Amino acid sequence: MTSPDLVSGVDLTPFRSEYPWTPSFLERPGRDGRTLKLSYLDEGAGDPLVFVHGNPTWSFYWRRLVADLSADHRCIALDHIGMGLSDKPDDAGYDYTLRSRVDDLEALLDARGVTERITLVLHDWGGMIGLAFAQRHPDRIARLVLLNTAGFFLPSSGELPWQLKLIKGLPFAVPVRGFNAFVRGALIQCSTRPGRLTPAIKQAYLAPYDSWANRIAVHRFVQDIPLAPGHPAWDIVQGVSENLEQWRGTPVQIFWGMKDFVFDKHFLAEWRVRLPDAEFHTWDDCGHYVLEDAHEEILPRVRGFLAAHPLNGTDP
Repeated sequence: MTSPDLVSGVDLTPFRSEYPWTPSFLERPGRDGRTLKLSYLDEGAGDPLVFVHGNPTWSFYWRRLVADLSADHRCIALDHIGMGLSDKPDDAGYDYTLRSRVDDLEALLDARGVTERITLVLHDWGGMIGLAFAQRHPDRIARLVLLNTAGFFLPSSGELPWQLKLIKGLPFAVPVRGFNAFVRGALIQCSTRPGRLTPAIKQAYLAPYDSWANRIAVHRFVQDIPLAPGHPAWDIVQGVSENLEQWRGTPVQIFWGMKDFVFDKHFLAEWRVRLPDAEFHTWDDCGHYVLEDAHEEILPRVRGFLAAHPLNGTDP
């Protein structure tokens, strides 16, 4: 019998209490004439908060913010193609590149009529995707909320973690796509406060990536990290990095788990240089999944930030 909570091949039943929504889908043109379904949440009403996840998460990462903030804001959270509840095509069906991700985000927001007063809430790869969209449409962006992410190349003071070097350099995909090492490893390393990732929450992060075919995006995201000119993502990252100062006049809030082994203290230091007037909050005992580790402390701070920077007086 088919589960009533089977969405895009993912059984939501074990974690329905954490993720109570039924997503909608936007059709996107793929390669070879394919039509792909991009999953997204669009909850609540008011000025839009747009949540963009990274790798290897999905819109589930934003569940606590969406549940609370949708009471008085419009909350939109997508699943990138190949991630979460979106379609997971092979390389023949989709171009797994940064440019495609930005195009998808742009298409979703255009289709939903979200063209002004946007607050971007960005984590991990979602930072570069969201900021590249913002560079295309700076007039649409009202506020930025950033969580352990980057808007620039690897800082000169740091280096790519060995885990990512290994995955990026492997001539074969067995660890990532065969054994799900990247997603499972993230569940071990990315949340550092004890007991935060319950069995149901772990299952939610694992569920969309249950086969070799369904782990393609997890692998391609790592391969898409640009380390030298000529890489397909290089020019986009360079453009975002060179224009970060344009956001110095925009309200920016930054949350940081200091035990992040990827977006570490070197990235945080770079943000302090690039956006010195941003509002910074750091936790010494939190990891890359800072929202899992410190959601009780982050949510009221986000609410306070939105209230402190109202959009023409319309925010609550």
